[in-house]
Amino acid sequence: MKVVILGKNEVIYDGMAKEVVLPGEDGEFAVLDFHQSFFYRLKEGSIYVDRSDVCTIKDGVARMRGNELVILVKR
Repeated sequence: MKVVILGKNEVIYDGMAKEVVLPGEDGEFAVLDFHQSFFYRLKEGSIYVDRSDVCTIKDGVARMRGNELVILVKR
């Protein structure tokens, strides 16, 4: 899937991934290729792309549509 992680004035990550783990309000959850569409609020924690720690966030939102995951974060 295409993954884009955006901070206030920066592109943190822009690339392809098989799995992204996000810090959701109800705990961590994994997003895989062609996951069902969603819009979800994120809490403080780390975002992992293909099992590598990409960034730590204070909060944010994630949107999955088609096979593209866009994540807006505050660090």
